[in-house]
Amino acid sequence: MAGHSKWSNIKHKKAKEDKKRAKIFNKHLREIAVAAREGGGDPDMNPRLDTAIDNAKSDNVPKDNIERAVKKGTGELDEGDGRYEDATYEGYGPGGIAYFIEVTTNNYNRTVSEIRHIFSSHGGNLGTDGSVGYLFEQKGMIRVKAENHDEEEFMLNAIDAGAEEIDTEGDFFNVTTGRETMYDVRDELEEMDYEIESAELIRIPMTEVKVEAGVAESNFKLMDKFEDSDDVSNVFTNMKMDDETLAIAEQMD
Repeated sequence: MAGHSKWSNIKHKKAKEDKKRAKIFNKHLREIAVAAREGGGDPDMNPRLDTAIDNAKSDNVPKDNIERAVKKGTGELDEGDGRYEDATYEGYGPGGIAYFIEVTTNNYNRTVSEIRHIFSSHGGNLGTDGSVGYLFEQKGMIRVKAENHDEEEFMLNAIDAGAEEIDTEGDFFNVTTGRETMYDVRDELEEMDYEIESAELIRIPMTEVKVEAGVAESNFKLMDKFEDSDDVSNVFTNMKMDDETLAIAEQMD
């Protein structure tokens, strides 16, 4: 489909995280624990847990670690580090760029203090709940391995499964779904023998802001700081991630 891939709004984060395997494992395991606590430890009866486990496996998280995280979530195992819960924070980065940050934390006071410090030390500020949330729309994003699959056939099948948008990026098909339908679309694609790389709920900016190079660089530094935090699961912004802007991030590596 025409248009710039919505995945490019978060692929900078993915590329950075590829360098931090331990942090990736930790974030997967926290998500598994929270999903198991909220919906039970049986993946067949808990779509969020099923997806979390699949995503972890795609990043080669060891099976024993996954099983331990499930048991921790259901209360069968207590490792003494407290109960992890989801939370969100909103704010502004350099140039007025909106930030929506998702965290999984066992200590709200520690996390909000860290989020506030990162914002203030990089030219931004922490906002109140709702201050920028209305600028983002929550959607499902499913990454499907494109190898050996016809693009046109896949698009027709994905639309039949309930996809809203499909685009191709390198070796993957990116499938955008409604927030409520992501798990069903993922399951239908799997039944059609497509290999799912990942499935997650993301926040897509309803309008994007184009910035000049200096502001873009400052925001990428801020994103990196948030992504370095163990508590932060996802960082979404409304900065326009076109090829020109992403080239600035590549030059910073």
